[in-house]
Amino acid sequence: MVASKIRSWIVLAVGLSAAGAQAPTLEELKSEALGLVEARRTLTQQIVDSIFSFAELGFQEVETSAYLTGLLEKFGFQVTRGVAGMPTAFVASWGSGKPVIGFMADIDGLPETSQKPGVAYRAPLIENGPGHGEGHNSHQAVNVTAAIVVKELMERYKIPGTVRVYPGVAEELLASRTYMVLAGLFRDVDAMLSCHISTDFNTSYGPGGSGLVSTQYTFHGQSAHAASAPWAGRSALDAVELMNVAWNFRREHLRPEHRSHYVIVRGGDQPNVVPPLATVWYFFREWDYERIRELHELGTRIAGAAALMTDTTMTERVLASTWPGHFNKPLAEALHANIKRVGMPQWSEADERLARAAQAELKSRVQGLPKEIRELRPPSTERGGGSDDIAEVSWNLPTVVLRYPANIPGMTGHHWSSGIAMATPIAHKGSTAGAKAQALTALDLLLNPELLAAARQYFAGQTKEVKWKSLIPEDTQPPVDLNREKMEQFRPQLQKLRYDPAKFSSYLEQLGIEYPTVR
Repeated sequence: MVASKIRSWIVLAVGLSAAGAQAPTLEELKSEALGLVEARRTLTQQIVDSIFSFAELGFQEVETSAYLTGLLEKFGFQVTRGVAGMPTAFVASWGSGKPVIGFMADIDGLPETSQKPGVAYRAPLIENGPGHGEGHNSHQAVNVTAAIVVKELMERYKIPGTVRVYPGVAEELLASRTYMVLAGLFRDVDAMLSCHISTDFNTSYGPGGSGLVSTQYTFHGQSAHAASAPWAGRSALDAVELMNVAWNFRREHLRPEHRSHYVIVRGGDQPNVVPPLATVWYFFREWDYERIRELHELGTRIAGAAALMTDTTMTERVLASTWPGHFNKPLAEALHANIKRVGMPQWSEADERLARAAQAELKSRVQGLPKEIRELRPPSTERGGGSDDIAEVSWNLPTVVLRYPANIPGMTGHHWSSGIAMATPIAHKGSTAGAKAQALTALDLLLNPELLAAARQYFAGQTKEVKWKSLIPEDTQPPVDLNREKMEQFRPQLQKLRYDPAKFSSYLEQLGIEYPTVR
């Protein structure tokens, strides 16, 4: 570690001697970074509140993408839009040469999670409208703030390297990173710093989560008058229902680790017409590539059997996939050290009142907001059922995920309650803390060659016998049509609610919400 610090100082000194400046140490740079992130609290808050107000669903993050790319260009990043066949995906880059450090985080919202921020009970901004019921609106606030600060320090002190910012498009659909990997967007990236909203301030390493295939089965039948000549029809909806019944019987004979779920996205037009077209959308989740592939193949066989039983035909459209994640231990150790250095945000009594009221409303444990940072733990043998397509990146280069404390413990995931805090001081403070940890870790990677070497060595061991391969068929295109109709329905209402930071100091102020609003 001492040797690596000496080398990092030499790198700085060589660059600075030409400019006639004194080379700061890595520790001095970190102290400066903390001050610069702190000075950008308002910028961080504006990003959090703006993206919250856009409330855009996966693949339709049009305003979100335009806002972020415009902001990054303003701060000197070169932006390439529409990458990997996705209109809302982009790559923002600054600097040149090695190392290349990436920042990546999600940008999409969720359907039917619209919620007034700072209100500790159900109060939608738009009835049945989309919202940030997981808190993805804060993700890019963390990473963009950190990237701007790191870029500023690199520019000031002539630090070599490249900083990149990527969005996690349509993460709730697990539907962008596979396409970005296949498009080669990460081939020259040395390390990826991802982040995700949490109620704690931590990170982890090793395997975690499940992987999946997201796919739609469409059955094609024949329409007929459902009363006068039903025998002339062939019901595609019958095929969907038979498939679902068969799959639900098969669940008894699947591993407990598996997760599968479906929605019928098209089931006919009206009762007196035999449905000639019906579509069911499945997620097949498991814990490794082979089991995910086998589960998917089983689902496809059952779909084919349902078509045979109903004298219909079946076509399949694979939308997306992801492996389970595997995150980098040396990066996690460095990030955890920086988390401890930053420390938990200082919550106000108003923050605590909102948290306790929301917890009481949800009938969860009334505990307020977190106060302590737990130690970095070894990988657990107990793995959750959720998935995140940052896992695709984790199998292609050293990757770590920061979890930062910008939400309220005890809320329900993918639910309006997880939007209560997401444009309030809780989210603003937690995002600033997250930006500090990300910036410090990026500086470690830029100036500590031993950390990057250790990350590469761990990644080499991780991928020695297990090689990533995509779970989607070759030449599959991103399903960028998803959510288009929903967003066309709600966008006019959302545009009236768009946050204007030039007129209001916060989205709470613009909405006229007293903070906190509790029963």
